[in-house]
Amino acid sequence: MSTTLKLSREGLGIELRRGTFDVAIDDVRVASIEWHETKELEIAPGHHTVQLRAGRYRSRLHTFDARDESVVSFRCHGAMMWPRWLASAVMPSLAISVVRE
Repeated sequence: MSTTLKLSREGLGIELRRGTFDVAIDDVRVASIEWHETKELEIAPGHHTVQLRAGRYRSRLHTFDARDESVVSFRCHGAMMWPRWLASAVMPSLAISVVRE
């Protein structure tokens, strides 16, 4: 059996950290996602981590548990406010946000 991981790259306003984000599940790159794109990835049930990366910039590591035949959804976007975008130069983990829906 498998589980679906659904990633939507949406946000309000202008995304300041643009470009393609790489999607890593359990520290393995499995896909990429563009602005206004939604990806559905099949994963095995169990405990997993998800992180998005763009060069040296990344999201924080998010852990989740996936059950058989379920859908786990996350919404992601790049930095959308100038202070956060500027701070991401020093703290790359502020550049990309991932939120579980």
